[in-house]
Amino acid sequence: MARPLRFRYSPSSWSEQQVRHEILQPLRSNIGARAVTPRFDIGADWETHRFEMQNGDVALFARNGREAYWMGNTETPSSLWKTDKYGWREVPYHVSRWTQRELLATLHEEDPWLADYPHISWFFLPVFMSKDGRESTRAFFRQHAAGFPDAGRRETTRFFESFLETGVLDEYRHVMSGKLGTSDHVDRVRMSAAMGEFIAAKILSDAGYDVEPEIEVTTGHSLDFRAENDETNVLVEVTRPQPPKNRSAAGPVAAVRETAETKTNGQLAEHGGGAVLFVDCSSFRDDTWNAVRAEQPDVPHRPAVVYRARPNGHVEGYRKGSVPLELGDAMTLLD
Repeated sequence: MARPLRFRYSPSSWSEQQVRHEILQPLRSNIGARAVTPRFDIGADWETHRFEMQNGDVALFARNGREAYWMGNTETPSSLWKTDKYGWREVPYHVSRWTQRELLATLHEEDPWLADYPHISWFFLPVFMSKDGRESTRAFFRQHAAGFPDAGRRETTRFFESFLETGVLDEYRHVMSGKLGTSDHVDRVRMSAAMGEFIAAKILSDAGYDVEPEIEVTTGHSLDFRAENDETNVLVEVTRPQPPKNRSAAGPVAAVRETAETKTNGQLAEHGGGAVLFVDCSSFRDDTWNAVRAEQPDVPHRPAVVYRARPNGHVEGYRKGSVPLELGDAMTLLD
């Protein structure tokens, strides 16, 4: 499976003739590539190339007299196979900005509705334009409301747009956008679980905490977040129960308990305690959540927070154990 888009770096100069011979010609022979005029200027001393394939793939190449950068959701020419890969923040500004403008224009041409959501378009660009995942990741927002039940794509996309425009996760764009995956099919359960991490980050941010994802711990595992302010430094792990109709659990209460137990006996057990478990029930419809809301079932890990978010921004939930986080500004606490 191809991964989220990154740049390939060539630490040498490229002539126009080399570009035609070592990039365009192999791609033309293999997948019907053609060179087209880039849509945007790059500035500085860079020369740019855009290649479009018969199958809808696109590739970009920027060069100056010292180095060159390649990015594409297509096969990589053999002349660039042994090159190192770099993230969006690790390449020259002019190259990153030009590449983003080119790919965003293509994205909005193919899925015009996403143009109304510039922050989502930008944040998820590495997967929205990836080789294998470009159809499935867009379809997850367009057809599956990003994992929210009983909601439309506009409502749910606005929810995530309003969070991402805060810039809280900008620094972690590559790792967080990559959680959505680059599978060639929509895996609604896995993708919904990924978006559960964004909901958790929003709750922590709304509660006044700085969030940092993917915290490595001494067991060799990573926990989902560190939540930190002047007085608190807490690790948070997120799990998302599937709606009862999608699993073998007898009902919503059992679904919450079983999902929490799986996480507790696995990753959290090896960590050895100290983390807060977030149980995100945002995939539950009203009736299933109301059963959990009424019973407020215990979970096998403490401290824990069990909650459900709706795309209108309302979040409600309850706590078990002594939760070292002040969440009253971010959700309605039922306990």
